[in-house]
Amino acid sequence: MATVAKPSFETTLEVRDSCLCLHVQRAARALARRFDDAMRPLGLTNGQFSLMMSLNRPEPPGMAAVASLLGMDRTTLTAVLKALRRRSLVKVTADPADGRARRMTLTAKGRKLLVRAVPIWRANHTAVEALLHDGDADRFRNNLRALSR
Repeated sequence: MATVAKPSFETTLEVRDSCLCLHVQRAARALARRFDDAMRPLGLTNGQFSLMMSLNRPEPPGMAAVASLLGMDRTTLTAVLKALRRRSLVKVTADPADGRARRMTLTAKGRKLLVRAVPIWRANHTAVEALLHDGDADRFRNNLRALSR
């Protein structure tokens, strides 16, 4: 029977210490928990807040545009949207130009909740930016954007 080669423990340490994917995933999970905790008194998750904020625009966006902005597939978007619709925070209507497509808008109740959520987001966002070692949040955002393309 042939022996199966396996990576060395040093390789495990190399991946642990240098893997950008691992570090971004860990940071994303920690940030998500932080913002979930902050938004919990309003009955929102960080994902719901981001979705609602993405709908805060002059013209109702379509599903594809919002999914692209949030970096998620349409199935995930539909799942997040369902909870917001149940709470009457978001309304989904047929696109007047194409009845098969859907447009999303914040309801008055959704806008009121978003107004309450923004100061919570700002306070937490300021605290997160203060944790950056070099203090250059714009550089960090630019690097994340480069990775997300």
